[in-house]
Amino acid sequence: MYGAPLSGKARKMLLLGSGELGKEVIIEAQRLGVETIAVDRYANAPAMQVAHRSHVINMLDAAELRRVIEDEKPDLIVPEIEAIATATLEELEQEGFRVIPTARASRLTMDREGIRRLAAEELGVPTAKYEFADSLEELKAAVEKMGTPCVIKPIMSSSGKGQSVCRDFSEAEACWETAMEGGRAKKTRVIVEEFIRFDSEITLLTIRSVSGTSFCAPIGHVQKDGDYIESWQPHFMSEAALAEAQQIAAKVTDALGGWGLYGVELFLTGQGVYFSEVSPRPHDTGLVTLVSQDLSEFALHVRAILGFPVPTIRQLTPGATHTLKAVQETADYTIGGLEEALAVPNSQVRVFGKPETKIGRRMAVALSTADTVDKAREQAAQAAAALRLEYDGR
Repeated sequence: MYGAPLSGKARKMLLLGSGELGKEVIIEAQRLGVETIAVDRYANAPAMQVAHRSHVINMLDAAELRRVIEDEKPDLIVPEIEAIATATLEELEQEGFRVIPTARASRLTMDREGIRRLAAEELGVPTAKYEFADSLEELKAAVEKMGTPCVIKPIMSSSGKGQSVCRDFSEAEACWETAMEGGRAKKTRVIVEEFIRFDSEITLLTIRSVSGTSFCAPIGHVQKDGDYIESWQPHFMSEAALAEAQQIAAKVTDALGGWGLYGVELFLTGQGVYFSEVSPRPHDTGLVTLVSQDLSEFALHVRAILGFPVPTIRQLTPGATHTLKAVQETADYTIGGLEEALAVPNSQVRVFGKPETKIGRRMAVALSTADTVDKAREQAAQAAAALRLEYDGR
């Protein structure tokens, strides 16, 4: 039992990271009467626009992070991005604060090394072969050992930033520079991965709650430069492949523990299912669940972390999303074409309201439903194509 927001008897949720996914989490929490606080490194982030109040801090600064949390005294601390001082979260958890799903899960999934070693070395889950490198010289040695093509990623980044495919040894230095520019937390360590020739890649949304472990229908997606362009649900899989995917997802999320929704990324190949990555929070490709399911990934996440039952998850219809991305960097922009986009049958648009554009930044998404996945994808692409970003009044 808890009281109304701002009453002194409210249940308080503090969100670390306030982008478009966090905005949907805040909305779902408020539907259940939760008092919400949004935190991010820049002002007027999407979730801040709907939260009860907000704070702008450097979340990698341990002292700043601790100060805000001790001042707010939230019942729930919900990380929504990777770039957080996770050692401080672990300290705060030991002092009695509740971190979602757990502080350990946040730490392990914050960097690709922690989660890859857990999955491959401790749990024995199938993954791509990998090496780590702390310098350009070590990277070149790793590329030579791994062979080309191979994938090079910063240890910590989001939305594909800093990720590249090294197709020839001569590209190693350029890939290193890309990783250094795109990584977060000033880490120079990178992971060099075997290039998996997959048939498709999916996100398997996995929910741990008082009701046990539940799965949403698999979500297919297309990425460019490591960042998703479109997604659809359901993605066709054989019963055997789906069972294998669910087994891997359950094994990884059981090891991470806690309650909440995990976005488990997997490769589907002719040799079986390979684990790729996991995020202990709603996944960007899961935006499709806003139109395809009775409970979106955000509603499921909030229910689970509040300790409420998660019933059978119903897929209502095939659905798809297609993103609108910026090609310039400016704080002076407008989004047009909504009339045309919303004229596409069975389509919706979410405009994120980010205060400025950056090259490659997602600014909006079109969502569509149809009788088939192919039709939904076609409609979502058509609606997204109708949207347009205008920069500096042009």
